[in-house]
Amino acid sequence: MTIEETLKLLRDNDNFNIVTHVRPDGDTIGSASALCYALRKIGKTAYLYNNPQFADSYLWIAAPYIAPGSFEPGFTVCVDMADEGLFPEGFTGSADLCVDHHPSNSFFAKDTLLWANKASCGEVVMELVKELCGLDPEVSDLLYIAVSTDTGCFVYGNTTGETLRSASELCFAGARNAYLNKILFRTSSKARLKLESLIFASFRYFHEGKTVISVITKEMLDKAGAKEIDCQDIAALPGRVEGAFTSVTIKEIDENSSKVSLRTNGVVDANEVCARFGGGGHKMAAGCTMCNGCSQAAEILADIIGGEYK
Repeated sequence: MTIEETLKLLRDNDNFNIVTHVRPDGDTIGSASALCYALRKIGKTAYLYNNPQFADSYLWIAAPYIAPGSFEPGFTVCVDMADEGLFPEGFTGSADLCVDHHPSNSFFAKDTLLWANKASCGEVVMELVKELCGLDPEVSDLLYIAVSTDTGCFVYGNTTGETLRSASELCFAGARNAYLNKILFRTSSKARLKLESLIFASFRYFHEGKTVISVITKEMLDKAGAKEIDCQDIAALPGRVEGAFTSVTIKEIDENSSKVSLRTNGVVDANEVCARFGGGGHKMAAGCTMCNGCSQAAEILADIIGGEYK
């Protein structure tokens, strides 16, 4: 769909149920909240689906927009969601519209607005918001959260001049960038810092140091006293090693399954690697779930990644 077609769809419908993906991050929550805010500003009834994992991630952002139990949705919008396998726990039904930026989008929704060249879904939603109600300080905060978190505060390789232009526009519109940067990127719990020390100690090096793999087990989480909220953006840590082309974070689900986050400098296609295991994302950042314990998953991924360097 074009942005004009998407805007017409939003203006012609009501009682919006806006759905964030499983294990919601700052981009999906910030984007969904911003869209919800804009729809309310033009007189629509709009809520966020009560994702049961909000409590683990950015609840303070989503809280003003979460649907009450009595809400009866009429039109469902999925935000920052590439595949129906990412529907949150408890969600039933289908999507009328998906707004996304992932090249791996499976077009599961009835209609899709996909801008795969954008670093964040927040940049896509920002253009919708500008047409629906314009930018004000409140919605600019929400969009800044979306754009900044999906780019690691503008340091990841997906950051472009257009991304920085969008962030600048949001700041001029009133986004509290210094305040939000402190909360999102420069504040850590004691448990998070303890967990980081354990993760650094877990690093495994392959391919003459070009590949760095970290493992996060339940035992490590228990030892650090860490909860899910302490694991935000944990996948960025192994990529900080000098000489690393590809970094992998493997988080234990149970003894026979693992959640994988893979990031690269572009030499290895992260989306292609993760697609082998039913996942996806972008060329430089993707994820998947593997039916293997952490150690076995690390060996399998190291073999695949090594082949990509040749």
